[in-house]
Amino acid sequence: MSYSVGQVAGFAKVTVRTLHHYDEIGLLSPSSRSQAGHRRYDDADLDRLQQILFYRELGFPLEEVAALLDDPDADPREHLRRQHALLSDRIDRLQQMAKAVEHAMEAHKMGINLTPEEKFEVFGDFDPDQYAAEAEERWGGTEEYKESARRSASYTKEDWQRITEEANGIHGRLAALMDSGAAAGSEAAMDLAEEHRGWLNQNHYTCAYELHTCLGEMYVSDERFTAYYEAIHPGLAVFLRDAIVANAARNA
Repeated sequence: MSYSVGQVAGFAKVTVRTLHHYDEIGLLSPSSRSQAGHRRYDDADLDRLQQILFYRELGFPLEEVAALLDDPDADPREHLRRQHALLSDRIDRLQQMAKAVEHAMEAHKMGINLTPEEKFEVFGDFDPDQYAAEAEERWGGTEEYKESARRSASYTKEDWQRITEEANGIHGRLAALMDSGAAAGSEAAMDLAEEHRGWLNQNHYTCAYELHTCLGEMYVSDERFTAYYEAIHPGLAVFLRDAIVANAARNA
């Protein structure tokens, strides 16, 4: 049996131009030609082409492929053993890459380790996954987002409960301070703002004073954050923002 260049291109999922190039450089010359001068490939040619495509898939340059295939000391079994070893190594690397990608995908979901029931138990009506896409769009390129994603991916229900309780404690003390009549620029308010920054540092990402100030402004400018803090205590969003700004100035 012999096959035309078009048939071989179809078998091997390569272009006719590729086969012409292999012939021109002496890498794969057809065993015969038709009476009209057209290339005809036999089974041995197809075997060689398969070897070429294996090595090409593994990243070998054409010159090295030719040297390997034309090595008089190598036999077909040696090529297969070498290719099997190379493919096994590639599979291992790809599996490692796949695990890394899966971890990154998981890290983009804040409550990845929680079931829906556990999320409700920890966060109540707030679903952190609801804002995951928006958070990635707004901050996905920042180191802080990446750090937060890495940490969040490893947190258990107990971790989230502790983090939530710590946040509730800070908010409760801020609300009590407001009720006492203290100013947002007071030492006590600034100390709580610093505690809030420390909570972010410990649980989410490294929060410098400049970034903390930006967050404070977002608590006031983004109606969703404002509504969250207003539900805790009327005026808390502005009070926390002002305390954060004062604390940043104190530590400038």
